[in-house]
Amino acid sequence: MADELTVTRNEDERRYEIHVGDELGGFLAFRPAGEDRLNLPHTEIDPAFKGRGLGTALASEALSDLARRGGTVIPSCPFVAHYLREHDVPGLVVEWPNDADAADSAGPGEPS
Repeated sequence: MADELTVTRNEDERRYEIHVGDELGGFLAFRPAGEDRLNLPHTEIDPAFKGRGLGTALASEALSDLARRGGTVIPSCPFVAHYLREHDVPGLVVEWPNDADAADSAGPGEPS
């Protein structure tokens, strides 16, 4: 049986974390960016777990949670920006860093 994936919000560290069983597999950082706005600057997956889809699972769960909480997200992380161009997240309000970033930001690379 595969290890269970869980995504949790860690307020103290200001990040969403993905765990593979009991091990931390990676995180998606968030930073306040004004009233009801969060910047999403960085996603990181432990190299031991690369290629297992943890970045996608983490982005999906974190962005769904943010949509439920309301407010606006600013996807300055290239991985999150790519995810949002490829996937609909119902209820999520996105403020692109600028129009050029929305159209031209980095491709589908795995998060670092």
